[in-house]
Amino acid sequence: MHDLPPSTGAESPRSLHSPYSLTPARDAAASFAELEELKAILLAGSAHFDVAVVAEAHTLSPSFPLYTASIGSADPLAPAVGFFGGIHGLERIGTQLILHYMRALLHRLEWDELLHRQLEKIRLVFMPIVNPGGMWAHKRANPQGVDLMRNAPQRADSRVPWLAGGQTLSALLPWYCGRPGTPMEVESAALLQVVREQLATRPFSLALDCHSGYGFQDSIWFPYARTRKLLGHLPEMFALRTMLEQSHPHHAYSFEPQSNQYLLHGDLWDHAYDHAPAGNVFLPMTLELGSWLWIRKNPRQLFSRHGIFNPMKAHRTKRVLRRHADLLDFLTRAAFAVPRWLPEGEQRAQLARQATAYWRPRRVL
Repeated sequence: MHDLPPSTGAESPRSLHSPYSLTPARDAAASFAELEELKAILLAGSAHFDVAVVAEAHTLSPSFPLYTASIGSADPLAPAVGFFGGIHGLERIGTQLILHYMRALLHRLEWDELLHRQLEKIRLVFMPIVNPGGMWAHKRANPQGVDLMRNAPQRADSRVPWLAGGQTLSALLPWYCGRPGTPMEVESAALLQVVREQLATRPFSLALDCHSGYGFQDSIWFPYARTRKLLGHLPEMFALRTMLEQSHPHHAYSFEPQSNQYLLHGDLWDHAYDHAPAGNVFLPMTLELGSWLWIRKNPRQLFSRHGIFNPMKAHRTKRVLRRHADLLDFLTRAAFAVPRWLPEGEQRAQLARQATAYWRPRRVL
């Protein structure tokens, strides 16, 4: 069994300099189940994970740490995959999916020789709860009423859906972008900092942000959300999509630019992609779990905010956790094998033509 290479930068839980403890909260009202599960995983994996508190989210009463956990190669040039969740506090299933994967990863480290070999060559970065204040308060937005997924400064270059595409009228209305001209929210800035320091500086990196709520079908969206123009790394994204189709031919994902569905202001992943260093390949994606299907099967969920965005039946929750673990594994394998598939030269030019034809922009909402 291989030992994982020592890490640099972030500290392990045993030496984490932070006022926050990984032990269970004494006051249950000042925490919530997903945060306690994350702390338990980090404590159990203290020999493997490098943990950091990248920011602090404030509410009117408790404050919450924004934890990141990293594992794998300490080489700053190694490919990396980032897994993010909980940007919207009501969409708990995305966070639960990442926590489920982290827990399984720890168990596999006890026996999985192939996983050890992968982690010698790649870096995995986890930020499962980006908006702990919103999750604690059972709200989509953060405690300041800002929808973090609409909080970046850029504006869409065409019409967006009313309110849902992002609005600056009031924090009392949903989908509030924040006050124009003010700095981004602490949580938004922390996510972008993690991307900037741990992912986008590498020659190759991927990011998957887990959400729920839109449509009857599970979707994988990638930039752009602000424009119908296609991103510069379209050939690489098309190669990744082709590999997913070939290796998991019966998957149920729609894989497309978000702008094929609707445009919005302030998308964090548009901002992260546009500010990645030139010359590096950074491919951010959003996993959008189609929660309308859960509502169709159990219409009573319409009467619960939690039910609109999460499967309420235990067997459906288990099915979601099982179903999407393959996608997370696929992305780690793709990062490990990137020299074998990253297109170059004429192959890249050919893929660019195919991808442009396949994802030709269409009319949006």
